[in-house]
Amino acid sequence: MAGRKIRVGVIFGGKSGEHDVSLRSARAVMAALDPARYEVVPLGITREGRWLTGGDPMARLEAGSELARLEGRAGAAEEIGGELVPHASATPPIFAAGREPGAVAGPIDVVFPVLHGPRGEDGTVQGMLELADIPYVGAGVLASAVAMDKAVTKVVLAQAGIPQAPWIVVLKRDWERDPATIEGRVARELGFPCFIKPANMGSSVGITKVKGAGELAAGIDLAARYDRKIVIEAGIDARELEISILGNDEPIASAISEIEPTGEFYDYTAKYVDEDGARFTLPAQIPRERAEELRAMAIAAYRAIDCAGMARVDFFLERGTDRIVLNEINTIPGFTAISQYPKMWEASGLPFAELIERLVELAVERHAEKRERL
Repeated sequence: MAGRKIRVGVIFGGKSGEHDVSLRSARAVMAALDPARYEVVPLGITREGRWLTGGDPMARLEAGSELARLEGRAGAAEEIGGELVPHASATPPIFAAGREPGAVAGPIDVVFPVLHGPRGEDGTVQGMLELADIPYVGAGVLASAVAMDKAVTKVVLAQAGIPQAPWIVVLKRDWERDPATIEGRVARELGFPCFIKPANMGSSVGITKVKGAGELAAGIDLAARYDRKIVIEAGIDARELEISILGNDEPIASAISEIEPTGEFYDYTAKYVDEDGARFTLPAQIPRERAEELRAMAIAAYRAIDCAGMARVDFFLERGTDRIVLNEINTIPGFTAISQYPKMWEASGLPFAELIERLVELAVERHAEKRERL
């Protein structure tokens, strides 16, 4: 890479329910990459799972994903059918138009996956990039897969001694066969209110706050539309806090942000659509000793799942008891205009553009370290 611009392939879109969030995040990431140092290679994935390269994949995805309707448009991206194309380079461009190489001219030095949710944040794309031997931003295969699956995350964090809200895991099959038994377990083990979530989804997609037994079936049915595995958690009367983590083997924690949703909870609309859907206090108004405890716990959780690059760790601070409870770990947090991951780093003295640059550097560092072991 000496003497030339670093070519960063930014992947966005995808088949998950967080497709639109990915587009917003990726646009911000691409705009932040200094054109004097980086050459951005946009790589889009349609809602149907088709890969786009060349032209303007972002414009094509933002206009809609009906490929036939968009054929023939000037500047349209090339569809490549999701296939890997062999290339002679040691660090090949892993995507090319159709069966003819050349849509991505020259090697991609680093990939920045800005894919939220399944088929992107869950280790699938990370595994492909490992096989292609290309550096990539963010968590590896294991941490991505663990953090994406909320049920597995809870087991790993429990083993690490990190406190969490009481929970149960329900399979869609078991719910359909015997809903009465599941309803009894929820009432007996968790009580109300409780939260129902698809195990493998983010951005609050498919989540329901259930206030009583009469709302339980609808909440589980909604979550089951997104996953065969459903996590049900006891509701906690608590303050909601978030911390951004940055780094590989020596991660650091940012200033802490407090979220106060204006609705029932911090749902998809509040996160990405309605700028008045939540109020944020950054830094959160909590005692310094408590803040340090939260940061230490966030880093411990980050290390417990073997994370790298970045993550946002969400906590509850229970009212009345002041008990800390970890909620979730997000390995590809949002980078939209109202996303808290970059905002927390800005409040910590690391501007957005420098944060993106540091994430690229961390990806290259980790890849170089892996090659030393081969």
